[in-house]
Amino acid sequence: MNENLAKIRHSASHILAAAVLRLFPNTKLDIGPATENGFYYDFDSDHKFTADDLVKIEDEMRKIISENQKFERFTESYDDAKKRIEASDQGLYKLGRLDDIPAGEEVSFFKNGEFCDLCGGDHIDYTKRIKAFKLLSIAGAYHRGDEKNKQLQRIYGTAFETKEELEKYLNQLEEAKLRDHRKLGKEMGLFTIDDKVGQGLILWKPRGAILRQELQNYILELLNSQGYQQVFTPHIGKLGLFRTSGHFPYYKESQFVPLIEREDLDRMSKANLPVSKFEEEIESGLAEGFLLKPMNCPFHVQIYKSEMHSYRDLPVKLAEFGNVYRWEQSGELNGMTRVRGFTQDDAHIFCMPEQLDGEIQSCLDLVKSVFDTLGMKEYRVRISLRDPSSDKYVGSEENWQKSEAAILKAAKTLGVPFTEEIGEAAFYGPKIDFVIKDVIGREWQLGTVQVDYNLPERFELSYIGSDNKPHVPVMIHRAPFGSLERFTGVLIEHFGGKFPTWLSPEQVRIIAMNDSVIPFADEVFVALKSKGVRVSMDTSGDKLGGKIRKAETEKVPHMFVIGNKEAENKSVSLRSRIKKAFEGTHNYREAVELIVNDIKTRTLPDSF
Repeated sequence: MNENLAKIRHSASHILAAAVLRLFPNTKLDIGPATENGFYYDFDSDHKFTADDLVKIEDEMRKIISENQKFERFTESYDDAKKRIEASDQGLYKLGRLDDIPAGEEVSFFKNGEFCDLCGGDHIDYTKRIKAFKLLSIAGAYHRGDEKNKQLQRIYGTAFETKEELEKYLNQLEEAKLRDHRKLGKEMGLFTIDDKVGQGLILWKPRGAILRQELQNYILELLNSQGYQQVFTPHIGKLGLFRTSGHFPYYKESQFVPLIEREDLDRMSKANLPVSKFEEEIESGLAEGFLLKPMNCPFHVQIYKSEMHSYRDLPVKLAEFGNVYRWEQSGELNGMTRVRGFTQDDAHIFCMPEQLDGEIQSCLDLVKSVFDTLGMKEYRVRISLRDPSSDKYVGSEENWQKSEAAILKAAKTLGVPFTEEIGEAAFYGPKIDFVIKDVIGREWQLGTVQVDYNLPERFELSYIGSDNKPHVPVMIHRAPFGSLERFTGVLIEHFGGKFPTWLSPEQVRIIAMNDSVIPFADEVFVALKSKGVRVSMDTSGDKLGGKIRKAETEKVPHMFVIGNKEAENKSVSLRSRIKKAFEGTHNYREAVELIVNDIKTRTLPDSF
């Protein structure tokens, strides 16, 4: 987002707040920033905003824009700013925002017309410079993102420099609704989420399980060719394991509450210890228990550590489709793309320092291969580095310098733009994240590669070098998909449900036009089935058009239509949703080979 667009969107959020106060004067304001795709403002109002209200608010915003109000910045001392906010009757949330400003920093306001707001950002000069905006939706949002606080009403909007850009974005949003994985996942019978099971926990239905298994089989082929070894680990582990790794307490806020040993739980309960004391004993190690694993790496470390290793054994590559669990606030959950339990296509490489560059490159090549196969041609790279001033990281300065240097060196070989983001590293090491752009221009963070000198030291890992002395290996964490749930959700939207043949839960639908052709249709069915093709047959009494529409609605990629003429000639009329070159009448064995070859080569649809 360029600087001018950021100013336009931030100014639009102020105009939104001004319009709301004109229409609903008793509303309390919280905060209204510009965002990557637009802007929002959080309101506390007894009036529950509706879609009809958005129309009225937009009209009022247009009035304010037409008034060509000037945005004027001024500064005040903390005490004067506090008096101003209290006098405006907006102290409920704004005084807290005022207190967020570090002592000694300038306190600034922006005024346009009768509206004045505490604001440290920047704005356009006059309201008339906003040429293209749209209010989009209303959602609940906890004050400061904390479920313990009051839920406010958040109004989302967007703004662009030109009407053409706005129109393009709104069309993109409409296309996104059609591709929404929650909608398509339900229509295609891929997955479900059930309140009795728990929000953020995915139930894969049979058709979705096929899609998942195909993705796993594909990755396994790549892993086997690169010398990875499959392992399996439990879903829980002792708290002591995660204390050693640093996940507990460094990652505590993203974890489920520990499962306390029954003896310790009974002891603390009988002593009537307050909750804070419970937490203190758990964190200090006085009370033991287990944790739903947030990461697979400590388990893989213990597998490596269970045997002696020589330098000749390295690299050791351990891979697992491992289930992990992360605590996400309910308001942040979103279908398959933001969940509480998910499966990582996880792997950890234990190597010598001199092998590090080559192994990182191999991991990057693996991620790029996955993206190419799935038609994800546009992506950028994000390098997450530590913030040296923060205390949330473990390990020595020397280790961080080595790992960050290795990550940056590898990123430069990719030939794609990358950005460096300070403070976004994992607590144990820097990482390369791949951010792909889907076919309608949205960005998704998927594959990741991380370099780690710290966990091997914390777990006292070693290998015997050529000098016959023990040395500490370097560890690489990598996951091309990131998680199967998120990756599948993105894939559903990326393809709009129009999957390539190899991924489609149902690959061919045989449509028999009348009962007399069923014996030949059975022959074709057997021919496809014997080649491993996922095929079904529609012998219902519906008309041909209805059968075709049903197959299209269910997003079956290929249809073999069989009538009297086809049965007589041992042929099929092939209709394809994804391969126009396949269409037409074929000898049925040739048609079968077309499908089998399309599956084997994992080719992409003509368009999606």
